[in-house]
Amino acid sequence: MIDTSQIKPGMPVVCSEGGQFATVDHMEGPEHIKLEKDNTQQHHYIPLGWVTSLEGGKVHVDRPGDQAMTDWMTTTTIQ
Repeated sequence: MIDTSQIKPGMPVVCSEGGQFATVDHMEGPEHIKLEKDNTQQHHYIPLGWVTSLEGGKVHVDRPGDQAMTDWMTTTTIQ
């Protein structure tokens, strides 16, 4: 289980291939990580369930970066 208290603003978010694809803005509730704005000035969210580990000061997720950026959300609510 991931200790969400260790997820801090500014932490790199790293895909399963080892590359950074985002940076943590903050935890959004108990189940989502809000990411810093991308180059289009849009925040994105990823579910905590994607996180495999918090090692080396980085948030590691279970999917390649391209897939993560396709699957991430722009809101944490179902519309």
